[in-house]
Amino acid sequence: MHVLLTGASGFVGSHLLDQLMEQDVPTTLLLRATSSRRFLQPHLDRVRVVEGSLADGTAIRRALEGVTHVIHCAGATKAVRPSGLFAANQQGTRNLVQAINEREKDVECLVHVSSLAAGHPATAERPAREDDPPAPCSVYGASKLAAEREVREGCERPWVILRPAAVYGPRDREFLPLFRLASRGWAPVFGGGRQQLSLVYVKDLAQTVWNALTQDAVRGETLHVAAPGPVTTRELVLAIGDALGRRVRCVALPWLVLRAAAVGQGIAGRLTGRAGILTHGKLREVQAPGWVADTSRLQARLGEVCRTPLGAGLRETARWYAAAGWLRPPGEVNRRTTR
Repeated sequence: MHVLLTGASGFVGSHLLDQLMEQDVPTTLLLRATSSRRFLQPHLDRVRVVEGSLADGTAIRRALEGVTHVIHCAGATKAVRPSGLFAANQQGTRNLVQAINEREKDVECLVHVSSLAAGHPATAERPAREDDPPAPCSVYGASKLAAEREVREGCERPWVILRPAAVYGPRDREFLPLFRLASRGWAPVFGGGRQQLSLVYVKDLAQTVWNALTQDAVRGETLHVAAPGPVTTRELVLAIGDALGRRVRCVALPWLVLRAAAVGQGIAGRLTGRAGILTHGKLREVQAPGWVADTSRLQARLGEVCRTPLGAGLRETARWYAAAGWLRPPGEVNRRTTR
């Protein structure tokens, strides 16, 4: 086995590389020259690095030399214009699939890491299933669905599509602001904190990707990846407080505040060329009643997966943030603030 990993410099991708190195698998990384090597540094002397991007067909073909398996994790979560999301997520995937097809039978399997956003909002009463008609409510979700179609309809080699729920864990910057606010004793909740979320700890996701890469039973499948049992956003905030050893007050904020932030990010993005996370329909994702995934298919195909309890995963995340200097160490806060 020799694996090509795209997106290794990112949060999830760096954990996938950790998993591959733990398995002692020969690995090639396709990395932009400007991509951060911070989380890859411990492994760089053990991997082959090809500089380039998914827009560069020559670089992709060079990266595929000698490769038997591919994990495609690269993509964009935000862009100044919607076209930027489709260029990174759909066109980049198309370029990779075309290059894989040119290798004839050299590549035994492609694992494509997509997103629950490619499906549709759902709650615990009727969680999203893989066979449901997709109805993404953001441009990001639409671009991830388009990337899935490039794999499903275009890839001539065996493939697996994984749709992770919201991913958290060490190295993540998306949940970091919530941890920082909770460490100060308060955190905002919108819509009364009732939105329901499936979550997945990043190391559980990395293990699931490895299992999907190595087990024939899931070839040609689309699978949701999440831990059992959803939580509300309010419950998540309080659980983060517990992980920090901090009593947290949930502050209810009106949706108008978030809408104003989305408008502001859109204007700022056009002026500065730097994308905001709430643009291009992302606000609709936040306002949805829930993003809850049915994971029965994953469990049936791969057995017990995503077993890290939420509290344990959040505590490990908090410890990593503190060690990295991103957050005050858990417990080094007073506990006078009440919920």
